[in-house]
Amino acid sequence: MKNIYLIATFLSITVVTSCSQKKEKKTETVQSASETKPVESVVIKPQTERDTLKGSVRAVATGKIGNSMITINYHSPAVRGRVIWGGLVPFDQVWVTGAHKATSIEFEGTVKIGGVELLAGKYALFTIPSKTEWTIILNKNWDQHLTDNYSLNEDVVRIKVKPETEENNQERLRYLIEPAEDSKGEIVIYWEMLEISIPVTILN
Repeated sequence: MKNIYLIATFLSITVVTSCSQKKEKKTETVQSASETKPVESVVIKPQTERDTLKGSVRAVATGKIGNSMITINYHSPAVRGRVIWGGLVPFDQVWVTGAHKATSIEFEGTVKIGGVELLAGKYALFTIPSKTEWTIILNKNWDQHLTDNYSLNEDVVRIKVKPETEENNQERLRYLIEPAEDSKGEIVIYWEMLEISIPVTILN
């Protein structure tokens, strides 16, 4: 009888220990999956229906001009009934042209913008909006928060462009890469009722 009692006690302890170990292992697996979950980007499309996305979403635009791939990573804010130009986005100040982090643009090959040749690589894209003219800026420091660490001394391109008024509202800030003939094309910034085009020539 005593032996039976000892065997039963041993089996109970073994079952409890096994369940505890399985529970711990399962918890570790869930934590690991959560830690390695990637942050996804979305492609901002033309506004065709009500925008249900929250906040300034992380977005990406990709495309080829000539044989060179161009990739733009940015955060896309929405209009949400606000005054954008001269309101949410002040005139005559350096703007991150997105939200949160600096908008980055990466060229696969050598390009020419505004008469300046740029080697393949990644740059920050800033702008200075005004009522009649915008300044387009490419800066060496692509990895920064908003314009907190922006330095004029790190600019590699500064060109002036004219904004165009569109008929349709684009609820979210959107970037497009539009190829034209040969190795020429445009990078287009489109938000609210404005469109800004940046001419690009691919050299190799």
